[in-house]
Amino acid sequence: MNRFDLTGKHIAVTGASSGFGRHFAGVLAGAGARVSLGARRTERIKGRVKEIQAQDGEAFGAPLDVSRAASVDDFIAAAEATFGPIDVLINNAGVEAGAKTYTMIDEADWDRVLDTNLKGVWLASKAYTERVRANGQTGGNIINISSITDRRTIKGQFPYAVSKGALSRLTEVMALEAAKYGIRVNALAPGYILTDVSRLLLESDQSEEFAKGIPMRRYGEFEDLDGPLLLLASDASAYMTGSILIVDGGHVCASL
Repeated sequence: MNRFDLTGKHIAVTGASSGFGRHFAGVLAGAGARVSLGARRTERIKGRVKEIQAQDGEAFGAPLDVSRAASVDDFIAAAEATFGPIDVLINNAGVEAGAKTYTMIDEADWDRVLDTNLKGVWLASKAYTERVRANGQTGGNIINISSITDRRTIKGQFPYAVSKGALSRLTEVMALEAAKYGIRVNALAPGYILTDVSRLLLESDQSEEFAKGIPMRRYGEFEDLDGPLLLLASDASAYMTGSILIVDGGHVCASL
């Protein structure tokens, strides 16, 4: 039996219009999952759904603003109406405030980042847990997309790094509290991989020098996350909860 097989599982991905979420949707569908994609940029979601369907995958897309409880509830209801109860929730939606220190950001920056990266995870996880219980499901699975900036950061990553540090601790506390419902909660913490969030640094003049601080001497690719993602999303990780799975080419080790 292939314990990494996702055939028959319904997986919901937030922030699926670009970056990690867009890539994850294709990987999960390719492994047999039915995927429900949510994001604010609905045209991109529609496009990604069509791409997955063109490759014989099962996909559904709907508008989602994770910082609003009503939007989260509407998304989950629409996803369940399409594919049935959700087996796995991937909290991927995330934003950053640009290369700013704590003295440079304003209140709007702080609220936008924390509302999306932290409050949004809580709202989505709470709504999902309520549905698992109401549906009488035997268990569930929540995967939070954190970052190695939860423990290794540089100047100018405030409040993004703050939100990711809190997200990793949120993952651990939720794992303790969700266990009684049969729900596992883990986090995937990527290192530096080129996305809309990291582009400012990785395409800067400092990029080559910064990469020398990574033991594997390169930035990650989306595909480097495929195996860890399938591990956490599948039954292969049935005895894992409260874990922060780091995928960073050894970057965190280099700072110890």
